[in-house]
Amino acid sequence: MIHARDIVKRYRDGEGPEVRVLDGLSLDVAAGDFVAIVGPSGSGKSTLLHLLGGLDVHYEGSVEVAGTRVTGLSDAALARFRNTKVGFIFQSFHLVPNLSALENVLLPSHFGSAGAKDSEARERARAVLTRVGLGQKLDRPPSRLSGGERQRVAIARALFTGPQVLLCDEPTGNLDAATGAGIITLFEELHREGLTLLAVTHEDRMSSAARRVLRLKEGRLVEEPGALSGGGAP
Repeated sequence: MIHARDIVKRYRDGEGPEVRVLDGLSLDVAAGDFVAIVGPSGSGKSTLLHLLGGLDVHYEGSVEVAGTRVTGLSDAALARFRNTKVGFIFQSFHLVPNLSALENVLLPSHFGSAGAKDSEARERARAVLTRVGLGQKLDRPPSRLSGGERQRVAIARALFTGPQVLLCDEPTGNLDAATGAGIITLFEELHREGLTLLAVTHEDRMSSAARRVLRLKEGRLVEEPGALSGGGAP
């Protein structure tokens, strides 16, 4: 489902020396897997996720996700890829404050084949919000939702387009322990239903739910021993 080869990502901080945050990194994620990538802040976890999702195109190497070679795609092709093949979940939710939960979930339809007012799209949005436990709060704006509920809206928005891969960037980082546990349980359910998940995290509670745990170290990934025993995987 995800194949990345020989990825090099370089940064230069002002007049300082060039830094290779990703240094010849390779990664394979099978369809239906649940993989966590761990490592300290600044190690390049989010950078890697952005490369895989087509949000950052400035790197060396090659990336293929869900049968699409992401490397070298035009801006229009990247937009189609992001709107059909992958779903993104971020630590800060990225919801539009003046829109309802339903309207936030419908946002991807502005960039797809169905308009935001299309009845089929609205029904699909209602279905995914119900799937994440918010079927009774469709009309509430983010200000009237808890942190956990806002993250569930973000998850519903990511699921709205029927992605093959869910890319999660510190999805429980802004949540308390009890709320985060509920989100992790939802991820485990989605995994059991066959969705491929890749999450970058610094939290043990998230990595312990995954089937595989990879550590980003010196720009490359190292498999954590015994990780396959974790998670509620099929």
